[in-house]
Amino acid sequence: MAEQLSGKVAIITGAGSGIGRASALRFAAEGAKLVLGDKTEAVHATARAVQEAGGQAVALQIDAGLEADVEKLVATALQQYGQLDVAFANAGISGGRAGIFELTPEAWTEVLRVNLIGPWLMVKHAGKALADAGRGGSIICTASVAGIRSGAGGPAYSASKAGVINLVMVSAQQLCESNVRVNAICPGLTETGMTQPTFDYAREKGVDHKLGRLNPLRRAAQPEELAQVALFLASDQSSYVNGQAIAVDGGLSSSHPVTRQLPGQTAV
Repeated sequence: MAEQLSGKVAIITGAGSGIGRASALRFAAEGAKLVLGDKTEAVHATARAVQEAGGQAVALQIDAGLEADVEKLVATALQQYGQLDVAFANAGISGGRAGIFELTPEAWTEVLRVNLIGPWLMVKHAGKALADAGRGGSIICTASVAGIRSGAGGPAYSASKAGVINLVMVSAQQLCESNVRVNAICPGLTETGMTQPTFDYAREKGVDHKLGRLNPLRRAAQPEELAQVALFLASDQSSYVNGQAIAVDGGLSSSHPVTRQLPGQTAV
């Protein structure tokens, strides 16, 4: 069976851990050459893992919310490999769980800078490179079910991810006739670097079996499950998917809050 990303070059941010690292390994296994970005040194470990598995990867420590750093990622792909086909704007921060009345403008601004300005910068620079090359391509942004409705994240985080969902819709229109597709993935609870403290605490208390129990699949996700969806959107398998925000959340966002009905009870 042919590799789904054979001959393609992909940028992935937030590649030091979680969904970014899992996607790097999955993309490389399907033939992609990679430019990996992350704010932490862990991005180099991801690149080494790709290389040890027989793939090609360049690692850069960058800030995904700084224009010069995003430009550097795109330039590196073009200089190192001579092309760009896929850009996965995956980097993000949680911003904590502080409420509307506790948040400062500075904290709110920082969450928006990384989570919303960062993906916009990727669309701006990777999108232009893809459009100019005339071969089409795919841009993927990590949003969240927190951007769909309340209850899955703090106020700043949720607002930023709602912005990402709208960004991909607008960007798909702005890149009309370029054959560059722009889509978002909306993860539910997933074990990543961002959520690791929650998972570690639950395991310490012996209640990790309760994580993700609010969705119909009754469990949390692993990064590899999100990476599979990113691979689909990066590949030609999704050639007619554009301007969409795909929830990958075990069904969490399929329902409004309800009281679970027991056998023999009447629904209220």
